[in-house]
Formats: sequence, C-alpha cells, structure tokens
Amino acid sequence: MNKPPKRPESPKKSPPSTAIQKSSGVKTDISPDQEMIQTIRQLKNGLQDYEIRQLVTQAEKLGNHLVNQGLKTNQIRKFLDAVNRLKVKLSQDETQQFKTIEDEVILLKPKLAYAAARQQSRHKSPVQPLADVIAVAIDHLYDTPDFDRLVQLIESIIAYHKAAGGRDN
Repeated sequence: MNKPPKRPESPKKSPPSTAIQKSSGVKTDISPDQEMIQTIRQLKNGLQDYEIRQLVTQAEKLGNHLVNQGLKTNQIRKFLDAVNRLKVKLSQDETQQFKTIEDEVILLKPKLAYAAARQQSRHKSPVQPLADVIAVAIDHLYDTPDFDRLVQLIESIIAYHKAAGGRDN
C-alpha cells in the first residue's frame, strides 16, 4: 500500500520572548503591546511578513491586556468602522491597488491618537496600547497584502479582547 509522501517539516521557531535582557543580566517583562511593536519593527518587507501564528499569539496577549487596562469596544468602534470602510473600498476597486486607500489608511493614525487622548485622564488611556501598536503597523504598510495583514491584526486583537471579556460599555 502506497503511503502519501511526507510533508517536509518546517523549521521550529522558538516562541517570541516576553522578556528582554537588561545589560545587568536581569530579565524584565515587557507589555504585550511593546512585544508586538518590537516584532513589527523587525519586519523587513512590510506587515505582510508578520508570521500569522506569531500575530495570533501576540494578538491574544494584547487582547487580554487591553481588557485588563479597561478598554471598552465602543471606545474604538469609530476606528474599527473606518478600517472596515477601507476594506470595502479596496475590494470594490477593480485593480485593488493600495494607493486608492493609502492616504486614508495613514490618516487612521491621528484618529487613534485622538481616541487615546479623549480617554486620557491622570493615567495612561486604555486605548493607548492599541493606538501604539496600530500606528507602528501603519508605518509598515506598503501595498495591499500589507493592508490585508493589518486587517487580520486588528480583527485578531478585537476578537481576543472580546473573548477575554471586553465589553461594549
């Protein structure tokens, strides 16, 4: 009986570390948003290089973190609506060229900054960690596959936020 050919094994990647080594040799934990920002900044060719398994793992950590920070879904609803409108606009463009939405994508950064500033009190805004991650991600958008990965990133974070008990009010 013929067996199906074996799939080549992909090299095992070590899971991303949530700690950084200080020069003193002592490890310091970093927040999930900073971990994600570090990962994104290391991408060489845009956001599409963000390995999907790592994205999902880090999105889960960030979603839980955002719940603990007190982020409510309605605090970012306008931003999510804007991203979804851009997704629809891109899908309706016959050529699906990123340049048709590029300016609007870049203008999402000030929208997030505004949302974070509106929530600011004496302490850090619960929107700020998400705003920081998305701002860095937007800086790594160069084409449609990068935008698609941004949408996956945002949807993953929000899904895990909701799964961790994130509320609308």
